[in-house]
Amino acid sequence: MKRLGVLTSGGDSPGMNAVIRAVVRKAIYQDLEVYGIYHGYQGLIEGEIKKLEIGSVGDIIHRGGTMLHSARCLEFKTEEGQLKGIEQLNKHGIEGLVIIGGDGSYRGAKALTERGYPCVGVPGTIDNDIPGTDFTIGFDTALNTVIDAIDKIRDTATSHERTYLIEVMGRNAGDIALWAGLAGGAETILVPEYNYNMEDIIARLKRGNERGKKHSIIIVAEGVGSAVDFSKKIEETTGYETRVTVLGHVQRGGSPTASDRVLASRLGALAVELLMEGKGGRAVGIEKNRLVDYDIIEALAMPHNIDKKMYDLSTELSI
Repeated sequence: MKRLGVLTSGGDSPGMNAVIRAVVRKAIYQDLEVYGIYHGYQGLIEGEIKKLEIGSVGDIIHRGGTMLHSARCLEFKTEEGQLKGIEQLNKHGIEGLVIIGGDGSYRGAKALTERGYPCVGVPGTIDNDIPGTDFTIGFDTALNTVIDAIDKIRDTATSHERTYLIEVMGRNAGDIALWAGLAGGAETILVPEYNYNMEDIIARLKRGNERGKKHSIIIVAEGVGSAVDFSKKIEETTGYETRVTVLGHVQRGGSPTASDRVLASRLGALAVELLMEGKGGRAVGIEKNRLVDYDIIEALAMPHNIDKKMYDLSTELSI
């Protein structure tokens, strides 16, 4: 292999730039040429491809977002779109591709793999919902952003003696809500993986109020529903005054934590090593602090599981 490409796709996450940097510099160290593909699969189809040098990735390891930019691309879900992408790769002599992103990005990599094109998927998403890895790149940074917000909101909740509902991202996964809720001392955490009982939530609030507790924090994962709707139900049932904060895309931004930078660097380098060994169609990750790689088709078939013991613990500690 003499040339490889790298692209980022789907939602951005802190640490993507660190992956790009690792891919480019690891490849150049191994005497390979690296080409950046801008605007994800859409840019691949349209030929937005540029050779990257060592200096191209200087001063980016600490920056959030992605220097290659990102875009959604419905066309790449079609056979015609995929063939256009492969045509561009062949045109530039790119023999392997590192794809950084979440579930949708992996499905694009899977499609290329099934067409015989060597790809390696690197898990870049704040949602932490990619199978085959304990943590995705960007999750730790997003988690710390949410915890910082919870701490600030709790100050206000205490001052005004109100119940605050904080809606966090995560798509259909509750990892951000669970980890942030446990770290932030939330009284209730709602995640899509487990059913909730509105009566239990109300009863918990009333028990707290009876023992003199005048404020509460409830974390709502976006996959469960709208925090605004939950707020209305609580006010209608209890008469307690509530406030809602939807953190939104602030969770995706910011300088990546040290943990995310290290993980990104390790996984980016591993992706290059796999392609150099002629191993395409792989997905890299970390399990029990050990780097791993899976067949990307098999990885996508794995279920994403949330830590049940951690969820139970959060309930026990919020009595």
